[in-house]
Amino acid sequence: MSDELARAAELIRGAGALLVCAGAGMGVDSGLPDFRGGEGFWRAYPPYAGLGLRFEELADPQHFASDPELAWGFYGHRLELYRKTVPHRGFGLLLECGLAKPGGVRVFTSNVDGQFQAAGFPHVAEAHGSIHHLQCLAGCSREIWSAEDIAVELDEATMRARPPLPSCPRCGSLARPNILMFGDFDWVSDRSQQQLDELATWRRAHRAAVVVEIGAGQAVPTVRRYSELASAATGALVRINPREPQIRHGRGVSIPAGALETLVKLG
Repeated sequence: MSDELARAAELIRGAGALLVCAGAGMGVDSGLPDFRGGEGFWRAYPPYAGLGLRFEELADPQHFASDPELAWGFYGHRLELYRKTVPHRGFGLLLECGLAKPGGVRVFTSNVDGQFQAAGFPHVAEAHGSIHHLQCLAGCSREIWSAEDIAVELDEATMRARPPLPSCPRCGSLARPNILMFGDFDWVSDRSQQQLDELATWRRAHRAAVVVEIGAGQAVPTVRRYSELASAATGALVRINPREPQIRHGRGVSIPAGALETLVKLG
């Protein structure tokens, strides 16, 4: 472990630019729930255990049409949770390190919680969208707007939202989070695509950037694939993951530990 930490520290110290790739594990040390598997999700949301509903079932966009109170109960609770959550110290350590690099720092994340923006990161590419933004369920336009003024009242015994539910300012139809859900064909990706385009331009200018991947699992491998592709030419990948730290072909540094613990040691 100490050898791997030393190798990682040397890679990061010598980097001209830093690319942070983060999955759900990045937020665990901030107190955000771990949705890994049904048991982890049900520990965070006991009412859903009684209903036998898993995360993958609730994160289905069809619920907004068939049972909007159930859908907004789940996402409204998460929206408020993420608003109140303070990013852990590791975010600040990463930001300080990245801003000191000549090429700066960029973030690629599958997280929809807005934690990197709350921590002060200036450039974040949110591959799956953001819970802090909304779109029209009826698709009256491709407009995406802020959820800043949205408040969802929740019956915590049933985890169902009470009316009125968030609505589209253009047509008055139900609104939904601007998040890519499971089996989602109606997600408006424009905002995320702009972020990804900016990141792609930056990467072309900083091909030797060191990639630090944190808390990205294999169940939804979006982040792992991106970090491996971004570091394919150099092998300059640091993977921080307490459960799935393995790196294909050994091209990088594997650290089997949590985000905050590792970032403090590296910092």
